Amino acid sequence: MSAIAQWLAETGKQVSGSDRYFLPDLFNDTRDKLEALGIRCFLQNGEGISPATDLVVVSTAVEDTIPEVQKTKQLEIPIIRRSELLALIAASKNTIAIGGTSGKSTTCAMLFDILQYASKNPGIISGAGLVSIMKEGRIGNAKAGAGEWLVIEADESDGSIVQYKPEVGVLLNVDKDHKEMEVLMEIFNEFRENTRRIFVVNQAQAGARQLSRDKSLDFSADPNFPAGYQANGFSQKGMAIFFRINGVGFTLNTVGKHNMENALAASTVASQLGIDLVTCAEALKSYEGIYRRHQVLGKKQGVWLIDDYAHNPVKCAVSIEACQEIAPKVIAWFQPHGYGPTRFLRHDFVREIGKTLRPADEIWMSEIFYAGGTTTKDISAGDLINDLKALGKQAFFVEDRSAFLEVVRPHFTNNCVLLLMGARDPSLENFAKQIWEQL
Repeated sequence: MSAIAQWLAETGKQVSGSDRYFLPDLFNDTRDKLEALGIRCFLQNGEGISPATDLVVVSTAVEDTIPEVQKTKQLEIPIIRRSELLALIAASKNTIAIGGTSGKSTTCAMLFDILQYASKNPGIISGAGLVSIMKEGRIGNAKAGAGEWLVIEADESDGSIVQYKPEVGVLLNVDKDHKEMEVLMEIFNEFRENTRRIFVVNQAQAGARQLSRDKSLDFSADPNFPAGYQANGFSQKGMAIFFRINGVGFTLNTVGKHNMENALAASTVASQLGIDLVTCAEALKSYEGIYRRHQVLGKKQGVWLIDDYAHNPVKCAVSIEACQEIAPKVIAWFQPHGYGPTRFLRHDFVREIGKTLRPADEIWMSEIFYAGGTTTKDISAGDLINDLKALGKQAFFVEDRSAFLEVVRPHFTNNCVLLLMGARDPSLENFAKQIWEQL
């Protein structure tokens, strides 16, 4: 929602908004940065809605009982969903929509950087803050851009991806996340049918491969599944990765094979828009990453601290795997989000994390984050830990995360990674900062 608000404000619209976390007399970084752009921010009590309001936009998380919605209906002001507005914005530009269950934000950021480096002056609406834009004192997840291209993150979790009719569509992967695989395949198939010009998929990923239009336009990092854009020669040294795409060498200051795939996807699209691979490689040399996506906070007493947004089974496993190249021991902590999603993905979490952990590695969990609403609390993160223990893994449950650091301290070595994982809980970024201060 904040990304759309910023994009609209930059293009000359009068924008205001509310959030349950915009509490009076309590510092809120998001609110401050929005207000610096002229976007008025209110608590969720209805005071921001007036007869002068032309349109109200709500996310899928906003219920009809919220005062803004009630007052909007009383004043007979039109209401549309966030996804509907994003579809309208996308229709106004030459849009590149990045879809898939993992890697969307990172691929958006990398493609934005390439287009920017190639003087295309692109816009972006993403789900995460780009460090390069954050350095301008902004939230970092949006920029209007005066050029013809707009890069957007197309979300499948609420089905909104099917509303876009982009010039270019990209499908990174299809893994069980918010929905069953059959449902996801239907959604992504509709995304493909709605894409006007170029549709690019990851040939190395079984789900995405099924939806290919033209293998010569696709990308792959698996020699068993060749494509028009092929990556090989991957290596990781500390906090940098090295690889080649169609013979052109790439170096990025990040970790993990998944980031090679993200860079490969971004470069594949850029190439088809007329930007050569050498330029792509030059642009990505200075890629600075995105907020809470394998963000390295630093190293103290031999312990690397890394904060990551990983929240579904595959993402958690890939995040752990990326850290295994950094040190001989990874201590991963995870806070699951929502009782329903955790119940739905319980066995997938156990399988994916379990098969990734080395004998020296550890997985820790604290209790499930509850964001409110009606739900049945009949599962605990401790249940997942017990399942992992039954597989012979080093697994530990610390119900209250505030006790985590003191309990885990004896497990540190003079060369290990402490990886923090979790999403959608706005206090997680401060949790990582607190751990860093106390480390």
